[in-house]
Amino acid sequence: MNLAKLAVRRKISIAVRAALAVAFVVLGLFVAPADAAREVKRPQEVFLYEARTDGDAVIVDWKIAEGYYLYRDKMKLTADGVTFATPQWPAGEVHSDEFFGEQIIYRGNVSIRVPVRAVTTTAAEIELDIVSQGCADFGLCYPPQNWSATVATPVLRASAQLPGSANSGGLAGLITGSDNPNADVLPADQAFVADLRLLDAFTLEVRWDIAPGYYLYRKDFAVSGPDTIRVGKLQLPEGIIENDLEFGEVEVYFNSVVFTAPLSRTPAAQTAEFVLAYQGCKQGSICYPPATVKRSVELPEATAAEAAAAAGVPPVSEQDRLFAVIADGSLLTMMSVFLGLGLLLAFSPCCLPMVPILSGIIAGQGDNITTSRSFFLSLAYVLGMALTYTIAGAIVGAAGGSISAALQTPPVIIFVAALFVVLSLSMFGAYEVQVPAALQTRLTALGSQGKAGSFAGTLFMGAISALVVSTCVAPPLVAALMVIAQTGDVARGALALFALSIGMGIPLLIFGTSAGKLLPKAGPWMDNIKAIFGFMLLGLAVWMLDRILPATVTMALYAALAVFAGVWFGAFRSLPDGASGIAMFGKAISLLLLMYGATLGVGALSGSANPLQPLDRLTGNAPEEHALPFEIVKSVDDFEAARVAAAAEGKTLMLDFYADWCVSCKEMEAWTFTDEQVQAELADTVLLQADVTANDEVDQALLEYFGIFGPPTIVFYDRAGNEIQGQRVIGYMPTDEFLTHLDYVLR
Repeated sequence: MNLAKLAVRRKISIAVRAALAVAFVVLGLFVAPADAAREVKRPQEVFLYEARTDGDAVIVDWKIAEGYYLYRDKMKLTADGVTFATPQWPAGEVHSDEFFGEQIIYRGNVSIRVPVRAVTTTAAEIELDIVSQGCADFGLCYPPQNWSATVATPVLRASAQLPGSANSGGLAGLITGSDNPNADVLPADQAFVADLRLLDAFTLEVRWDIAPGYYLYRKDFAVSGPDTIRVGKLQLPEGIIENDLEFGEVEVYFNSVVFTAPLSRTPAAQTAEFVLAYQGCKQGSICYPPATVKRSVELPEATAAEAAAAAGVPPVSEQDRLFAVIADGSLLTMMSVFLGLGLLLAFSPCCLPMVPILSGIIAGQGDNITTSRSFFLSLAYVLGMALTYTIAGAIVGAAGGSISAALQTPPVIIFVAALFVVLSLSMFGAYEVQVPAALQTRLTALGSQGKAGSFAGTLFMGAISALVVSTCVAPPLVAALMVIAQTGDVARGALALFALSIGMGIPLLIFGTSAGKLLPKAGPWMDNIKAIFGFMLLGLAVWMLDRILPATVTMALYAALAVFAGVWFGAFRSLPDGASGIAMFGKAISLLLLMYGATLGVGALSGSANPLQPLDRLTGNAPEEHALPFEIVKSVDDFEAARVAAAAEGKTLMLDFYADWCVSCKEMEAWTFTDEQVQAELADTVLLQADVTANDEVDQALLEYFGIFGPPTIVFYDRAGNEIQGQRVIGYMPTDEFLTHLDYVLR
């Protein structure tokens, strides 16, 4: 999915946008014309190289044309039969790259020496595979380039030669009485001896005996078994910090090390072969390449109780833990837990849009707003949100549906966006919004006419916010709906929802009350404050339409909004003589808004959809999106066919439920699924995605088939085609947590 939408939802500050606006305007005015006049050269013309052997190292000499540069961290060197050490990098230039961050780059002539750690080939020459990537100063960036060169095979020094490598003997042989000066260096299988045994039916114990003067790296241990066994996280003891010539300060083991590895397996007895990976060195001498050894053990038949205990090792999903809190915990505990969870959810991207809505309501009260009145208006908003969320959630939970999906249809979204536009126009003084006279007459009995009307309207806006504006499906919400749907205990599920809603509303209550106290009471300041909230409400209207409009159209609307805001706040009004510092600051902000809006407009016309880089299409620097290669499934039949096919191939399967109106889905798409480690972990997994944006009958049948209340929800299946129970991911999960989750479910 597009990063632009998510960036907008994350409420980028005006100051940051303004700074970016200046940069992009300057870029658009001055850089683009220069680009057009430049001749785009092939990488072979601007990046010239020569490779040569220098004893026990390979040197690559680069000649880089003026106006071009190479990234240091994008350079790689490999060759069959040769293991290279860390390159000896020369000093470079620090370059702030808008895509890769702080980078070291090279210009002009540069030589890079790459020492050799091991040589296993007997050929006189080796073929080098050289990888590099570079850019031009005027904005053009080349894709990674592969180069080749043939050089003489490096010759290692005697002190660095690996055991068993060929040597010429010479003076060293005469002194030691051996043709091999490394005769005192043990082969790897003698220096490091592994032993494997069972502590119990589900726990391996691994022991490594290490020869004196040798050590093993802590970071390089790994244990893997057959496909029928999953090996959990290794329980490694603390090691000793060694100043290693190759890796710097690293944690290592001397003499011996013992650690355990938990197993997830079937109860049947079996003979299992495990592969133990390791890497080590001789102190002050050579380092061995990474290696593996195989060891077999007899796994006894496990009892059902032992199997159940082992199955308890994997983490329990958050929604399942909360389900137990609602179903089995005391009423006080349940309410306290969900109140706290609501407080945490209040600061999530799903709830942040409620802040400008409530602020606009309070600012719209005009000059007579007091602290007590703002408190009661905030309370009405929070109660409207909480009561509606609770009642609607209880009804939908009992029916087994998804209220978020039901309210994300285009007519509802357009209605709510129009409502925000109506409210925003009242902030600009176009009219005064009041409750209809018939309803207002009935409400008069509850208090003064003005107060009753305001409170009723605020209560209504709270209800709209709960149902339409906040669309996220989080584990606490799912747990409450599961209790209602599976146990039929509507009362406890509804109470949990109410506590969750009140928790979400407490920060709003504090904010709303504070806003009433801090807002100016009268004069031009109040008009400007109301105008700010008016533009915020217009921004919310665009944000709502973002769910059904193309990204470029949304950016064009934001461009128009920024231009109008700049003009409204005085971009074209001259300052009087002796203007205050605040007035000059306001003038600067209005000009920045105007320039940023113009830049967004140019970007939208060029097809860009990223408000952080609106001119990326014009400069040729549009970043590539590295999304997971999902296969889209629509119906239950589509999914079942894919599941059977994955099981036939012996592959794991991941099914992701997604919708365009789901904020957390966009977060997963933009931040978690684009991570290289996540993509590497899922490389051998069948990836399916169910897009339930339309929420039609087929989508509802698919959600009901899985018992899912809404996206984002991710379901995992093992190699046999069975769901891995208790391991569903619901709501947004950061990259590190998702990798830990994958480490269990996919092993």
